[in-house]
Amino acid sequence: MTEIHKLAAEPRERAGKGAARAARRAGRLPGVIYGAKKDPVTLTVDPRDLRREISQGSFFATLFDIQVNGGAERVLPRDLQLHPVTDQPLHVDFLRVSAATRIDVNVLVVFLNEEESPGLKRGGVLNVVRHEVELNCRADAIPQQIELDLTGRDIGDSLHISEVVLPDGVQPTITDRDFTIASIAAPSVMVEEEEEAAAAAEGEVPEGEEAAEGEQPAEGEKKEGAEE
Repeated sequence: MTEIHKLAAEPRERAGKGAARAARRAGRLPGVIYGAKKDPVTLTVDPRDLRREISQGSFFATLFDIQVNGGAERVLPRDLQLHPVTDQPLHVDFLRVSAATRIDVNVLVVFLNEEESPGLKRGGVLNVVRHEVELNCRADAIPQQIELDLTGRDIGDSLHISEVVLPDGVQPTITDRDFTIASIAAPSVMVEEEEEAAAAAEGEVPEGEEAAEGEQPAEGEKKEGAEE
């Protein structure tokens, strides 16, 4: 069951940039609830409450019951405007949802049992291609996270979406390929050693070594044993 967070709000009588600036001057964060073929509800929230929710992670995959106008609105965050310099929230948009609402939502990927990966033990590097995966699901069935087990994974292994066990009714929005989520890459030292070994096997002369036997001496030099 998806956890529902609660967020207190106050109604905002007017919409528009002027009203939003006035709300921020009063120490409140302006926002709006829209969707479900109902009229939008303009509101303000305590910016400290919102920052606390954001800091917990997976903000856009979290359902909220917003207490406003004497009732509660079940919503999902859909947009967050940030200050270009301070990164402080400036405005937040919420979408009304119900248990039957299907949505696309980004869900955090979590990697388990890193200590059980032979590749990581040997100095390999976990190369994360997707820190989040976009899923399509009902609003009341959003997974808290996606888990991938690294047990037994070695250097060169890749982890794909097909290896993720998703709940019934939940599916990735990308369905035309088995995309990579992460891979275990060789450490740079190992790559350099392999390149040097390959060069030696092909008979390449490392840079800085003396000229091969039989190479013509430079002009003005004598061949060994030549007459004076």
